Amino acid sequence: MAVVAGLVIGSLFGELLGQIVRAEWLRDLLTSGPTVGLTTPATLDLRLLSITFGIVFKVNVVGVIGIVLAIIAFRRL
Repeated sequence: MAVVAGLVIGSLFGELLGQIVRAEWLRDLLTSGPTVGLTTPATLDLRLLSITFGIVFKVNVVGVIGIVLAIIAFRRL
């Protein structure tokens, strides 16, 4: 749970920093990264009920730093 929270908060922080930074190379470093997950949603159709599954994580440098900080904070609790 700490890993997902760190990734979400770190990626959000990276996107916000990317809006503030003027240097193009630094903006690309902070905001770009691989996308991990189901890029197209998977649908389970049971005729009575239809469920759609999909999850995507966009990992960037600040997101990885957020994961590390979240793990450290979680271990200290």
